[in-house]
This record gives sequence, C-alpha cells and structure tokens, in this order.
Amino acid sequence: MHIPLDFAWLEATLLAGVRITAFVVIAPPFSYGGFPLRIKAMLAMALALAMSGVVSPGYETLDTVAFLGALVVQVLTGAVLGFLVYVCFSAVQAAGGLIDIFGGFQLAQAFDPQSLVNGAQFTRLLNMTAFALLFASGGYQIVLGGLARSFDAVPVDGLLDLASPAEMLVDGVVQMFLGAVQIAGPLLLVLFLADAGLGLITRVAPALNAFAMGFPIKILLTLVLAGFTFIALPEIIDALTTEALRMMQGVGR
Repeated sequence: MHIPLDFAWLEATLLAGVRITAFVVIAPPFSYGGFPLRIKAMLAMALALAMSGVVSPGYETLDTVAFLGALVVQVLTGAVLGFLVYVCFSAVQAAGGLIDIFGGFQLAQAFDPQSLVNGAQFTRLLNMTAFALLFASGGYQIVLGGLARSFDAVPVDGLLDLASPAEMLVDGVVQMFLGAVQIAGPLLLVLFLADAGLGLITRVAPALNAFAMGFPIKILLTLVLAGFTFIALPEIIDALTTEALRMMQGVGR
C-alpha cells in the first residue's frame, strides 16, 4: 500500500512545532509549572497543526545540515518571543516583591516550584492572580495571536535578526520596572509615610518605641490597601497583554 506524504508540509509543521514548544515552555501563562509537560507538548503540536496552512505554502524541503540549522533558529526564535512575554509580565511579580519588602512580608519568603517564583505572599499572590486573569479574560488568545503573527515576520525557513529582539528586550526591561512602580507605587507611598510618621513619633516620645509597633501597623495597612491594587489589576493585565503583543510584533521587523 502506497501512502503519499507531503514532506514539505511535514517539515514546515515540525519546525513550527519546535518554535511553539520553546515559546510555551517560557511564556506565561503557559509556563506555569502546574501544567504537566505532556499537556504543553500536546498544546504545542495542536497549535503547530493549526498553523500548518500558514507555514507550509512556499516551503521547500531542506537538506540535513540546513534542516538542523533551521531547528536551532526556531528554538532561538521561540525562546526570544517567550522571554519577551515573560519580561513584560514580570512587572506584576516585581510589584508584589516591592509590596512584600515595604510591607514587612519579606521575612516569609519562600520558593514556589509551580510558578518558579521566589518571593513572599504578595509576590506569589499577584503572580497567580495575573495567570488567572490571563485565562479568564482571554488574554492568552492575544498572546497566541502574537505568536501566530511571528511566522509572517520570521518564516520557518528564515533567519532571525537579533538586533530587533535586543531592542525590544531593553524596552521590555524598562517597561517592567515602570509597570512595577505604577502598580505598587500608591501603596509604597502610604507605607513610606507610615515609616516617616513612626520616625517622628519616636523623636517626640522615645519611650513609646514606635518602631516596635511599626511592623503590625505596616502589615495592617498593606492588607487593607492591597485590595485597591487587585481592583486595578484587570486593567493592568490588559495593558501588559497589549504591550507583550506589541513587543512580539516588533521581532523580525
């Protein structure tokens, strides 16, 4: 029995699967450790099959050396795209770290093996909330849309120009720090004013030992005012998703 195979379609689909797999392993929310690796692999192959109609037209089969080189390029491209998304959404994690430091929660720091985050309560809580909002709001579809458009900018048999991703990475790091300060800024200002007030009380009445009372006061203020951060978090995630899409679209241009 003769079964005809379109090797050009098969090669193009496999190369697309390699890029998508590298992306899924690094980019949030798909990189969450609670998802088994076989589920990530199945998702990557399903997306590769869905993209086969886009990547296979015009593709010509490569020899062994060229195919191995294309595999390396696809791994690099997927890793770069995933890391850009990761840097963009790290603003939420960094904001949680700032809240933990200024709110007095840093002493309870621990490593979360699921999300691969090393931080205290608010670092992990904001990180998990961001993942939940990405799925609940459909933001992950925008991220996948940016990945799909990357095949137009960098075909499976093309080369990646590293100058553009490097520029996007620098811009992403700047936006990450800016976003972290914008998310946690109001709460950090209140905690700073609380520290300043406790310092003035200590100068006026040293016997009160105001700094000993500072830890429970700052923890109470953090717990009360952190709710406003969570109220604004959906809009923040929407803005970060848009920024991640813009950075992914800038690769290859």
